Amino acid sequence: MTKGKLYVISGPSGAGKGTICKKVLEEDDNIRFSVSMTTREPREGEEDAVDYFFVTKEEFERLLAEGGLLEHNLYVDNYYGTPRKQVVQWLEEGHDVILEIDYHGAFQVRDAYPEAVLVFILPPSVEELRARIMGRGSETEETMNKRLDEAMNDLAQADKYDYRVVNENLEAAVEEVQQIMKIERSKEA
Repeated sequence: MTKGKLYVISGPSGAGKGTICKKVLEEDDNIRFSVSMTTREPREGEEDAVDYFFVTKEEFERLLAEGGLLEHNLYVDNYYGTPRKQVVQWLEEGHDVILEIDYHGAFQVRDAYPEAVLVFILPPSVEELRARIMGRGSETEETMNKRLDEAMNDLAQADKYDYRVVNENLEAAVEEVQQIMKIERSKEA
């Protein structure tokens, strides 16, 4: 059995990476999405074990100490990380796996799995990014400013990725990510 391919999708908050991942997953039954773990509170409409595994800081730190996370980071005063066990199992079963994580985690994954394919999602402009973050309606002025500061740090990392996709048109961006995956799979054949 051929081992699955690990894809890391990153980009600043508001770039549309979550929407792109959902669309890609809808169209390919062999791809699995790794749900990240976080210590932040759920936003309205988010579900535990669907959008994130929402855990306490103590639970997160225990799993981290046990080596149960593939990557982790502290972002806007909350921990985020990828549980290791499920990702490894899916890859061994031959499924491709998508991780939607920040650049800190992406580089940790690249260190652990050099064959991982890193894809960075870019907004069409900084102004559009700001509008998307504000449009969520779930951010205070303080957290929005933190997210925008982090977004600028994120954007500075884009050239360290294998691929960069500008999300100006959602369908075109989804198609471009699908083409990247097709190219990467063909390298294994």
